Amino acid sequence: MAKSNWALDPTHSEVQFKVKHLMITTVTGQFNVISATLSADDETFQHASVSFTADVKSINTANEQRDGHLKSADFFDADQFPSLTFEATGFNAKSGKVKGNLTIKGITQPVELDVEFSGVNKDPWGNQKAGFSITGKINRTQWGLAWNAPLETGGVLVSEDVRLLAEVQFVKQA
Repeated sequence: MAKSNWALDPTHSEVQFKVKHLMITTVTGQFNVISATLSADDETFQHASVSFTADVKSINTANEQRDGHLKSADFFDADQFPSLTFEATGFNAKSGKVKGNLTIKGITQPVELDVEFSGVNKDPWGNQKAGFSITGKINRTQWGLAWNAPLETGGVLVSEDVRLLAEVQFVKQA
């Protein structure tokens, strides 16, 4: 069976992260410039291969000062490491899991994310689309994102745990 190739539809996709701040509230951010490809044997997406890239300089937390700090060497070091990537090493739509290698700041670590396959549908212009919801959690310090500040009352300014949330839509390539 011939493989089908799919490209991310960035206008109908979003990749977000959520991090506790001051141990009491959650800050949400996203990457505004993302791309991904998916290759599959069929539309069940069993054992599909996935490749994802985010432009670190497109990080957006709705606060310019915080975004600047996240782009600095304290966190992502966007000048030296302009993108983060994910390459799937195992994808199984039926089990709802994708395993792969996440690279941030030149450091590659294995991760496992939960995937909900939402189905395939045609848009009004005849394009075949596939949708997925992806969630997971990582410890940011494993990728050298270790900056923090202790709080006077105990705890730290920024949680080490980062929740990942993605709503992605792919369009089948001719």
